[in-house]
Amino acid sequence: MKHTAMLRVASLLSVLLFTFHVADDIARGMESGTVSNLAAVPICVAWLYGTLVLAERWSGHVIMLVGGLLGMAVPVLHMMGSGVGPIARAGGALFFIWTLLALGVSALFSFILSARGLWSLTLGRSRWSRPDDVGLRGTR
Repeated sequence: MKHTAMLRVASLLSVLLFTFHVADDIARGMESGTVSNLAAVPICVAWLYGTLVLAERWSGHVIMLVGGLLGMAVPVLHMMGSGVGPIARAGGALFFIWTLLALGVSALFSFILSARGLWSLTLGRSRWSRPDDVGLRGTR
């Protein structure tokens, strides 16, 4: 599978799991469910835009890198402090914990792929690529 396709799939999966997680937080009462939770909407829109529209560009890789970093932070923040112990005793805990773990895995994978893509784009631009008009001047 092509690198960009893997990155798109991993990033889209991370966005999906992130929205499941936010919805589950609200449903469990861990978040208030007020207008402040709508901050997740522009974050997800920017993440989706970088994934679907800018995937081949440097800016898309940066957006997916930041999205992967934010996605990796979610399980870490939930596991800190009291952890997920109180949630584990509640109903539906399997979905909550699975979503945390799956989000961490897909976000880390997306982070690694976007960092690798940025690395190859940077190397490709600095060593081998030239402006389009180099070599074309004086041909007519």
